[in-house]
Parts: sequence; structure tokens; C-alpha cells
Amino acid sequence: MQEDKGALPLKEKFSEWYNDILWQAEIMDVRYPVKGLYVWFPHGFAIRKATYAILRELLDKDHEETLFPLLIPEHEFMKEAEHIKGFEEEVYWVTHGGTSKLDVPLALRPTSETAIYPMYALWVRSHADLPIKLYQIVNTFRYETKHTRPLIRLREITSFKEAHTVHATWEEAESQVKDAIDLYRAFYEKLCVPVIVSRRPGWDKFPGADYTIATDVIMPDGKTLQAGTVHHLGDHFSRTFDITYEDPEGEQQYAYQTCYGISERCIAALISTHGDDKGLVLPPAVAPVQIAIVPIFMKKREEEIRTEAEKLEKELKDAGYRVKTDYRSLRPGAKYYHWEMRGVPLRVEVGPRDIDNGVVMTVTRFGEKMTVARDRLIPEIQTIMETFTTQLRTRAEQKAQERIVAVSSLEEAREAANNGVAVIQWCGCEECATTLETEIDVSVLGTDVQSEYIDDTAGRCIICGKPACPAIIARTY
Repeated sequence: MQEDKGALPLKEKFSEWYNDILWQAEIMDVRYPVKGLYVWFPHGFAIRKATYAILRELLDKDHEETLFPLLIPEHEFMKEAEHIKGFEEEVYWVTHGGTSKLDVPLALRPTSETAIYPMYALWVRSHADLPIKLYQIVNTFRYETKHTRPLIRLREITSFKEAHTVHATWEEAESQVKDAIDLYRAFYEKLCVPVIVSRRPGWDKFPGADYTIATDVIMPDGKTLQAGTVHHLGDHFSRTFDITYEDPEGEQQYAYQTCYGISERCIAALISTHGDDKGLVLPPAVAPVQIAIVPIFMKKREEEIRTEAEKLEKELKDAGYRVKTDYRSLRPGAKYYHWEMRGVPLRVEVGPRDIDNGVVMTVTRFGEKMTVARDRLIPEIQTIMETFTTQLRTRAEQKAQERIVAVSSLEEAREAANNGVAVIQWCGCEECATTLETEIDVSVLGTDVQSEYIDDTAGRCIICGKPACPAIIARTY
């Protein structure tokens, strides 16, 4: 358990707040002696477990979970030239087994296309085998040379969900791309995290893909975090790995594929979107402890209060809530701070006066207090939790909306990018994008923007004046 050190400076400096919250709220320990590798504390891992349970539930409706090896033979990894060019500077290589040099160097997967697709070539025979929709949640390794940051920019991605699908036609694969985006929207809706969906420019797509669609989250410092991608792979990889099927007419056809991934960046987005100066703020759906019971002891009635707290805990657990009763010999205020720091959505206090009056005091993570009749406990708690979730989502949406600004000049774009996302008109030309990125130090995130806060009306390019469509630009992690 970490030492409680007091309020956190979210509004003053997000980076400092982020580092403090990972430690004080027991998310990750950054002291592991390899750069870019971090250790999950049990509380952080419990958040991860609950979050990925939501993702699994959504995927399991029409996907199957699997597991492929970590090591990829060099000859398979090097097959797809464009793909490899995108990852060649990031690959870790295993060259020895013990003291013996390996005949074939083995790559630690930076992503698993080249591990999975040789097997798909063996599994796919007929159109009746399609579609294939598999996913795995694994660790991946990338030799990240930029500034590493826990959950955001890692050398070991510990929680990479990657789905890989195979289809008979390009159009069926495109339909799967749309389904994947809907799945990601549903996932982040559960986390109460607003996302912006856009199509990445051609030079920023996944290596070997026809196109890439990405989801971005606006962080408290105004920068955006890419928190999920979906790639239409066309038939590039199927031609490389000879993934073919026999169509109904008996002809051999190359398959079409998609892949899409989410990493523990989703946890970074969750923490950063909702947190405040007191620490974490967690949606009930992913909070390891949804309700913390704090008994207010009086010496003469200590046993009576303890018994009542035990009854409360049992009733709430029987109703399906994750509950912890805090019996530590600390002042109530210290206990309140402890559970607020860890993002517990609801605190329930019970003392002698509450027992006498047949009530309990409930306090949400937002500090909203309500006296609840003891015999109405479960239905009232359910209403409080639902209201809290709605408030959390509304608050996050309002903050995101405030950081999205439509602009018509470079100066306006620079000012908007200092605080969030600028919506511009862009002709799609790489030269104009380069001018934008150079002049105001931003990244062109994408076009075909899907957000209720962004007008999709076409206009004139902010740089060259040619016909254009809305695009989003921002500073990024």
C-alpha cells in the first residue's frame, strides 16, 4: 500500500498528476529496471481485468478467443515488405538459445500478422470456412525510442487485444471494419470515455493496409491519445501468405482481411478522462471496489456497529456489488481520502446515529451525500450508481466538446491545438498537411470524422484554398 501524499495537481500539470496517480492509486510501479517496462499493482490489474472483461464480452458475441506464439521466425516476419518497413526499427530479436546461436533468428512479436497468417493459409480452404474472426489478448514488444510513458508508450505492451478476420470479398471486409468501429464505440461508451473516430491519412495508415480508421481520446492537457485502430488489409497479406479459398464455382480466390487492436492505452484514457485532484474516478462497471463501507465507531457500541457493517457488506455483495469494509484503526477522514484516491464510486457510512435512525449515509465520488433508508438500501444504491454513471459520462462529454474547436485560419488552429482538437478544412494533399504540421506543430489525425460535435460540411482548404472536407488536427502522444 502506498503512502497517501495529499491532493494531486491535475489542473496545474497533467503529466505530473498522471505520474503521481499511477503510484498513489496503486496502478503501476515504474521502478522495474528495464526502460519502458512496468509492473501492475494488484489494484491497477483489477481495473485492467474489469475493463478487458467488457471488451471480451463484446468480442465474444461473434469472435473466438485464441492464442498464438510470441516468437516469429525471421523468414515469416520478413515476407511482407511494406509491413516490415513499418516495424523494422522496433523489433526485438532472439538470436541465441542458451549459449547456442539459433539457426533462424526469432522476432518478439511487435504485432501478430506474421505469426497468425501462415496458420490462416493452412486453415482456409473453402468459402465455407469464411469468415474467420479470432482475437487474442497478449503482450507485444516494440523497441520504443521516444520518451516512454506507462500505459501510453511502452516497450512491452502487456495487454494488446488484436483481432484478425478473414473474408471472401473486399466489401465483406469493409463491413467488418464498420462493425469493429461500432464495437469500439460500445466499449468506450461503457467506460464513459468520449472518442473521435477518423480515417488516418495514407502516410499514417498501418503498414500493409488499404486504410486505417482510428479512435482518439482528448486528454486533460489537450493532446490526443490514439486509443484503438481498425485496419482494412485488402488482399495484401493473403497474397503474401497465400491465404486462398475455393469459391462456389470451384475457382481459387485470394481472401480479404482486417485487423484491429486496443492496448492498455484504454486504461490510460479511462484514468485521464475521469480523474481529478483527489485521484481516480472510476465508472462502477470497472471499479475493483464499487462500494467502500466505512464504519464510524463509538467505543460503547463498537460491536454493534461492526455487526451492522458486516450485514451491509453481505447484502450489497449478494446484490452483485464489489464491496470492501474498512475496519482499519484510522480516522474516518483518512479512510475517505484512501478510497477517493482509488476511485471508488460510492462510500457508505454507518455509525450509531445511523443505526438508531434506520439509515445509512451514502457519498458518491463526486461528494454528493444522500441519507438512505436501511430497508430501501439495494434499490436506492442501484439508482445512485446509475445516476453516477450518467453524470460521469455527461461530464466527460462536456469536457471533450469544450476542447473541439472549428477554425478557419492557421492562427486560430494554433490556438485551438494548444487546448485540444482543431477542426479544419483540408484538401487531402500531403504538402498542405506538411505545412500544417510544420507551421503549428501538430499532427493531421484524419478525415471522415465521426463525432456528434463536428460539422461535416465541406469547404476550402485552410492552406491552398482548394475544395476540402473537415479534418482534425492536434498534438499527440
